[in-house]
Amino acid sequence: MIIKVRVIPRARQNKITVDADGTVRVHTVSAPADGQANEAVVKMLAKYYDVPKTSIKIIRGQTCRDKVIEI
Repeated sequence: MIIKVRVIPRARQNKITVDADGTVRVHTVSAPADGQANEAVVKMLAKYYDVPKTSIKIIRGQTCRDKVIEI
């Protein structure tokens, strides 16, 4: 499954919401430095979709807020 994700780093709390167009918004308290936000996103999506973290791969957008993720 391929999903579009919009990451909001340095949010007040960790949460996941889904927009009407299917875009998943991941709010994380982690900073976007040294890949911390990406690690937090992978961990949160793994818990949300109930899959292991190793099955989640960032296809596009490693260094930007808009990402394409394969589960």
